[in-house]
Amino acid sequence: MMTGQELRKSIETALDEIRPFLKSDGGDIELISIEDDSLVKVQLMGTCVDCTVNQMTLKSGVEMTIKKHAPQIKEVINIKADQLA
Repeated sequence: MMTGQELRKSIETALDEIRPFLKSDGGDIELISIEDDSLVKVQLMGTCVDCTVNQMTLKSGVEMTIKKHAPQIKEVINIKADQLA
């Protein structure tokens, strides 16, 4: 089992793998938190915020890549800026 720090590093590595694709469309992604070593909260930014396919991108691209690097992750959810109070 990975430590919290190793898990965060694995998830950041996964996000770095995805980021060039998001940036090519004018977007980005930021890791917000990891909860119970199984739930990852991210925030899509830039054009990704209003993109109609962002849920598909999140599930098929982001979640799949994160799970490849950190298999214990069960779910990845997008937190909108207005939910970060």
